[in-house]
Amino acid sequence: MTAADTPRPDSPGEPSPLPGTAVEDEPRRRLHPLSPLLSGAKSIAVIVAALSWQTLSQVGVERFALVVAVGAVGVVIFSVVGWLNTGYHVVGRELRIQDGLLWRRNRAIPLDRLQAVELRRPLLAQLTGLAELRLEVVGGGKTEAPLAYLTVREAAALRERLLALAGRTPGAVDRAGAEPAAGPPAERPLFRVSNRDLVVSQLLTPQAFLLPVGVAFVIMQFVLEGSWTFVGIASTVTAMAGVLLQPVRRVLQDWSFRLARDPDGRLAVRYGLLETRSQIVPLNRVQSIGVTWPLLWRARDWLHMRLDIAGYAGPQSNDDKRSDRLLPVGDFAAARALVWEVLPGVDLATLETTTPPRRARWLHPFTLKSVGAGLTPEVFVARSGVLTRELTMVPYARLQSVRVLRGPLQRLLGLATVYADTAGGRSGVARDRDLAEAWWLAEQLSIRARHARGQPPAVTAVVAVTPSPLQPEDDAYWRRPQHP
Repeated sequence: MTAADTPRPDSPGEPSPLPGTAVEDEPRRRLHPLSPLLSGAKSIAVIVAALSWQTLSQVGVERFALVVAVGAVGVVIFSVVGWLNTGYHVVGRELRIQDGLLWRRNRAIPLDRLQAVELRRPLLAQLTGLAELRLEVVGGGKTEAPLAYLTVREAAALRERLLALAGRTPGAVDRAGAEPAAGPPAERPLFRVSNRDLVVSQLLTPQAFLLPVGVAFVIMQFVLEGSWTFVGIASTVTAMAGVLLQPVRRVLQDWSFRLARDPDGRLAVRYGLLETRSQIVPLNRVQSIGVTWPLLWRARDWLHMRLDIAGYAGPQSNDDKRSDRLLPVGDFAAARALVWEVLPGVDLATLETTTPPRRARWLHPFTLKSVGAGLTPEVFVARSGVLTRELTMVPYARLQSVRVLRGPLQRLLGLATVYADTAGGRSGVARDRDLAEAWWLAEQLSIRARHARGQPPAVTAVVAVTPSPLQPEDDAYWRRPQHP
């Protein structure tokens, strides 16, 4: 668990701080007074939408407005009472948050488990000069303890303070009421995505590409039948809106996308139109980098890249809840430069992989050449895909576990698949390797992960490059002498 229920600060069961940290008597702070109005606005919109036009036609405008007003007052009162019971403060290396109306919760979030803090500004927050902080912690399936809302100045200062404490930097400001810097620190710009390229890239998606075909089909049906009902019109509009929703949402989310490096060497990501997002990512929190070449983008030599960050929801989460973008759209030169910035020493142009043995063609009759894996001095590389090509880079220091799996067909063919798991939810996968090579690869990943973390290796010396003729199931395989 990333956040635990803890007793109230004045109770004798309060957890002790980490060794070497001083606990200051910092008073509990409240959110901005406008927070209840912004939080209640969402509920009011839901109430109005639930009443629908049919209710308006039945009860009339005056009664409809009265029902909406009563509901709005109730929502605001409920939000104000909740705001009065919500507060936060930093104690040692913990962020403690108290909230709840009927069920009071006291949560302590260890800052050494903090992965990133994102500053979001929805449309209403932009109009009122406020911002929301979202905390991402290790193992979190969702955003932990969002603080909505603070002034932009307070949110930025709190984010810097939490990240500094999480990284244990000597310059961390750990005093209540400390004044933030007079201006934002200087950043080194890395890349800015052209909004024109962003729009064109979303037009080159299957949804937008096939939309004219769908419209032509609907028009053809209308011409042939000679009639058009209200249900037909509503169904057509709903279907078109559903098809265009994802590309339009992606354009709005990634609008004015830009990357920079802050003075502390962290990655600063900012993007969004209706909802702006500002994220600071420490590079030591990056678990892997994924590069994807969509089929329709290859004519323009475009690709997009993602970051896997420990603490963010895994690949199964909704796209609008994730903050893993590294490059929404760009060319190979931009991708190569960004990979070098995030993973120093890794050159995207020189990554080499090898394909599985020829007998794996029974499992990949048409795509064998597109599957590959390789080891470089810095990262484990895996590639796959024919129509949509994908490449994954996993730094050895971020490996959490290494698995070797064999299915029924793989056992018949003498093959195995190696998974290099990280805390970010995705894995680097070496599919259908020769069995001896798979076990050798797993052993190498384990040795290199220990070496990258500065830990003593699990074996006394480096194993030979050639796979052992012994089978991993044999005890002699693990007792064989290691040659330097």
